[in-house]
Amino acid sequence: MPNYRIIDGAQSLQHRESKAGDAASDLRVAVVAARFNADIVDAMLDGALAAWQRQGGAAQDLTIVRAPGAFELPLLARALANTGLYDAIVALGCVIRGDTAHFDFVAGEAARGIAQAAYDTGVPVAFGVLTTENVEQALERAQPARMDKGGEALEAAIEMALALREIARS
Repeated sequence: MPNYRIIDGAQSLQHRESKAGDAASDLRVAVVAARFNADIVDAMLDGALAAWQRQGGAAQDLTIVRAPGAFELPLLARALANTGLYDAIVALGCVIRGDTAHFDFVAGEAARGIAQAAYDTGVPVAFGVLTTENVEQALERAQPARMDKGGEALEAAIEMALALREIARS
């Protein structure tokens, strides 16, 4: 097999069961976390903070910004990305389906806006917005000891930042 050059930002990430690593040791990351559905988003934020520490990130290199809800995440993510201070942004929120079309509008626009912020700025913006049918599903996904979607989003942001850094060095 030929010796292909592979760029994989995940190569230096530590898994939850592993000892601490240093993948994030020279990165600056911002987390934008919604206040709406705070119990759920706060659990996701706990998972993200644990992942940051596990990956060797320094407390002073992580900024946390609170947004009113998931709909407002893209604007804050874009504003943070445009500062040039951050290697990656993580957007955390939770939209739970109700009886009206509100869920579809908020979830769709949050997803579109978060992706657009990344495309327009060139800064990775990890999508950590839960879109669930009910509170039970949201709690299962949010808890760090369960599915840890906050930790996953932060690690995706680190992976993307490292991959883009490697591409820039090519």
